[in-house]
Amino acid sequence: MNAEIGSMSMRALGTVRPGLLLLLLMLQSCGGGAKSTADHPQTPAANATPPTIARSSASPEPSTAARTPPQPTAPLAGERPPCGTAGAPPARYEHVIWIWMENHNETAILDSQQAPYFNRLVHECATASPYAMVGSPSLPNYIGATAGSTFGIKDDANPKSHPLQTDNLYRQVRSTGRTAKSYEESMPTNCSLVGSGRYAVKHNPQAYFAAADDRSACERDNVPLGDISQGELANDLARDTLPAFSFITPDLCNDTHDCPVATGDMWLAQWIPVILASRAYVAGTTAVMVVYDEPTPMPNVFIAPSVVPGAVASDSFSHYALLRATEEMLGIAVFLGAADSSPGLRDAVHF
Repeated sequence: MNAEIGSMSMRALGTVRPGLLLLLLMLQSCGGGAKSTADHPQTPAANATPPTIARSSASPEPSTAARTPPQPTAPLAGERPPCGTAGAPPARYEHVIWIWMENHNETAILDSQQAPYFNRLVHECATASPYAMVGSPSLPNYIGATAGSTFGIKDDANPKSHPLQTDNLYRQVRSTGRTAKSYEESMPTNCSLVGSGRYAVKHNPQAYFAAADDRSACERDNVPLGDISQGELANDLARDTLPAFSFITPDLCNDTHDCPVATGDMWLAQWIPVILASRAYVAGTTAVMVVYDEPTPMPNVFIAPSVVPGAVASDSFSHYALLRATEEMLGIAVFLGAADSSPGLRDAVHF
């Protein structure tokens, strides 16, 4: 009947009595709108259950709706586990690597079928919960994590609006005779002070520090990431010339700011195995920290050979705890700003 109705000309329909015409149009609408369930396949239920996340009374309550946790990707045959392969952590790390992602809270990532690789890392290594932002929007979190204070910043303005004359993690590392380097995806030139395309300067904290030798160091050590087969990070990993501190920023798509969670997860699944296969990591003196900038509570994962697989650290952690742990791990005795009073993340995840 629908085929017959569809073949009628408007002139022919005009000869049908109004009541019958209305009935025919209703039947056509119902038949044409029906869709097979094959058009919307159901996501198969996962069997694995992620580690229980300890929450403080200050943490937002999780949704009471039933959720299906993602199935962590299974390790490849013969693949070396990233964590749990060493008993005690080194007294001082040679390399600490930060990777910052964007704009998703803990529940959105840990319960997401779009983040199988991130959830695999959570199962194989360690996480901290609750883990809180230190400001809003993005920029105060990046500045707070690298300087121990947000300095009253409450926007994402560029470095011209916020030239910071303050001590910072990059300078602390340089004061020990070592290198602190930023790898910024899609940045057009070294230490670009203006965002363009998929590069966001607000996600590049080193560009905001402008005292002492900060600017010259930025122009030298704040570099485009390059791709996975060549470029600054790939070359430093391949040549075993990784700096003491690395800040890795995916671009606005790969950090999940403008693109889906699955896009960022695929980016992590490409880059982190390269880091874990490097001589620097296999030597046992490199740690990797993956965090989201906001909103509270944010997902995170901490990776090092000494980290206990599946461990969950519970305390009032924030980006200031990340800063303190990094200073401790690199043998820096003075903790910047709020990092000085932050709970100890290093012991909590066995770094």
